[in-house]
Amino acid sequence: MSNYKFAGLDTVELGKKYGTPLYVMSEDYIRDRIHEIKEDFLGKHPNTMAVYASKAFLTKEMARIIKSEGIGMDVVSGGELYTAIQVGFPMEKIIFHGNNKTVDELRLAVENNVGRIVVDHLEEIDLIEEIGKEYNKKVHILFRISPGIDSHTHKYIQTGQVDSKFGIPLDEKTIKTAMEKVLKLEYTELLGFHFHIGSQISDNENHIKGIKVMTQLMKKVKDEYGFHVKELNTGGGYGIQYVEGEKRKPLAYFTDSIVREIEEKCKEFDLERPLIIIEPGRWIVGEAGITIYTIGAIKEIPGIRTYVSIDGGMPDNPRPSLYEAKYEAVVINKMNKEKTDLVTIAGKCCESGDILIWDLKVPTVERGDMLAVLSTGAYNYSMSSNYNRIPRPAVVMIKEGQDRLVVKRETYEDILRNDI
Repeated sequence: MSNYKFAGLDTVELGKKYGTPLYVMSEDYIRDRIHEIKEDFLGKHPNTMAVYASKAFLTKEMARIIKSEGIGMDVVSGGELYTAIQVGFPMEKIIFHGNNKTVDELRLAVENNVGRIVVDHLEEIDLIEEIGKEYNKKVHILFRISPGIDSHTHKYIQTGQVDSKFGIPLDEKTIKTAMEKVLKLEYTELLGFHFHIGSQISDNENHIKGIKVMTQLMKKVKDEYGFHVKELNTGGGYGIQYVEGEKRKPLAYFTDSIVREIEEKCKEFDLERPLIIIEPGRWIVGEAGITIYTIGAIKEIPGIRTYVSIDGGMPDNPRPSLYEAKYEAVVINKMNKEKTDLVTIAGKCCESGDILIWDLKVPTVERGDMLAVLSTGAYNYSMSSNYNRIPRPAVVMIKEGQDRLVVKRETYEDILRNDI
């Protein structure tokens, strides 16, 4: 009987070696995606920059991998920035996002000379100027603009619509206030604009719509304020495969059309072609990960449903509970068995909503079998919690057929560490 292999290794043996639940990541896959970025975006199109959206998955080891590949990284909190600092990540390649950065976070960014801070609201301009003056440093910023585009994805991961918590609204009065304010400042330098339309996007239609909006804004600020946009950050959001029928598109599907549209619009509007920045996260790590569980209680409700419970769930993967994310899974120790049963994979938390997968076809399962949920590399470890005081799983990285521990499994003592 053959077991399920991932990145060349027997997943059952990994589960036995490290225990379950267990996050398993393929470093080879991650580097392959970064090499695709280098070849099909950075190498193909001049005056471009790629940064990894670290909120998808960030550990010290992941930061080291990104550092070794030479691309940049975007962070959205002091904790993510601190992780980068701890591994000696080049600060000039850091882009600091966030809709409500604290004063302490902004100080940490300025003190450590991050490359760009993405301003999300008008008040933040004043905060940055004050902190720049305090440290006697020129701070480079981008304005995050909400372009007013509804993307075809779950409403919880849309970011570019008019009614959004992210970005500076694209209206005449707000843009005028922002531009007139920033162009007078001594310690703050505006480099350009940023926009992001959402996550898990499967086509480039809305990226193109966003570029049309942003290049019109570039023309406006040139004509009215004599300001030439040096950088245009187009965000990320490129989708991956979670379930059958979805497919991760090659990077060039998105980036070739993005670059072409920007260059055509710049020519049409007589604008200087800016540095073009992309921020893939999920696209790099999503399919690079799986999560291994051990099956426990099996509960059949005759004529209705069979619940197969695992030793993890909502704390290590909250996405199905948060926004009905869909996943595929396999019983890794019964790969040669016929899939005869329809079951629901339930987590162990005290929540009716702690369901990872509804209606999964599996062989007949029993307590002690192991299950791997696929494509869990993005927004699983990074969104994990200690709900019900459940320790977070370990993280194992595989490179060239060799496994290594990169994050230890939490213990009960770890959970109590900060209790008084």
